[in-house]
Amino acid sequence: MDEEDDGVIRTRGLTKRYRGGQLAVDGLDLTVPAGSVFGFLGPNGSGKTTTIRMLMGLVEPTSGTARVLGHPMPRSSRAVLPRVGALIEGPALYGFLTGRDNLLRYDAADPTADPRTRRTRVAAALERVGLTAAAGKKVKAYSLGMRQRLGLAAALLQPRDLLVLDEPTNGLDPQGMREIRSLVRELASDGTTVFLSSHLLDEIEQVCTHAAVMARGRLIAQGAVAELTAGARGRLVVTTPDTGEAARVLKEQGAGDVVVDEDRVTGEPPERDLAEVNAALVAAGVRVRGFGLERASLEDAFVALTGEGFDVAG
Repeated sequence: MDEEDDGVIRTRGLTKRYRGGQLAVDGLDLTVPAGSVFGFLGPNGSGKTTTIRMLMGLVEPTSGTARVLGHPMPRSSRAVLPRVGALIEGPALYGFLTGRDNLLRYDAADPTADPRTRRTRVAAALERVGLTAAAGKKVKAYSLGMRQRLGLAAALLQPRDLLVLDEPTNGLDPQGMREIRSLVRELASDGTTVFLSSHLLDEIEQVCTHAAVMARGRLIAQGAVAELTAGARGRLVVTTPDTGEAARVLKEQGAGDVVVDEDRVTGEPPERDLAEVNAALVAAGVRVRGFGLERASLEDAFVALTGEGFDVAG
């Protein structure tokens, strides 16, 4: 069994149908390469959490198979789970205990953890997520971001081959989001494979090497982020003081979804030589200060794949 070839996570036809017939996950074929930061992307309700719960052996699939670290789940949970750090649906924490005591309790519950090095391990995990100064505070006084970071620290008490994070920046302020993102990058550079679910496109774009896109329980696309965005054309951007006239010319030239924003006019590029579009702008007396294509974002790719918008904010 070679994990590298097989992927750290591999599902084939993975399906979950709940009583009452609701299909939460429909025939999922997912391959997560070793060493990747893999973004699992989709709007809320698209089947991401159900998939993660099946991968972690918390929910039995209706049909299909899931392998994690080369072993079938949920059958091999006892062999696999000690090598996996998971943060699913918010960490289970004791509000009346301090951050440090929560981690000591987590560590003590791990039969493979050496009690003699427990305090050192806990101190290192707190340091890693930036909670050393708050370690002596009771968790009920923690902000949501601090709780997320403490949950991550619990997942990092032992070296892990795989880290599974379900919406890790949910409810965090921008600073907290940045901290979690840089932590994810750091963990990946240490060789841990990170599987991260999110409904935030820019989050996936900033930290992930690979991604899979879910909608209504089905997998729409998966692959390297660079390949997914390569399939979508970027937006045409014209910088000019004459935005009204530029917008009119772009529409005439066949550009779609033309948007004016201060001194920029953007649109979906028309199916023609862009040099002609530029010449038409100049001929109409538009003062063109900048003209070019912006790289396609994951959002552009998502829209191209699904034909529908993506709820980026919430």
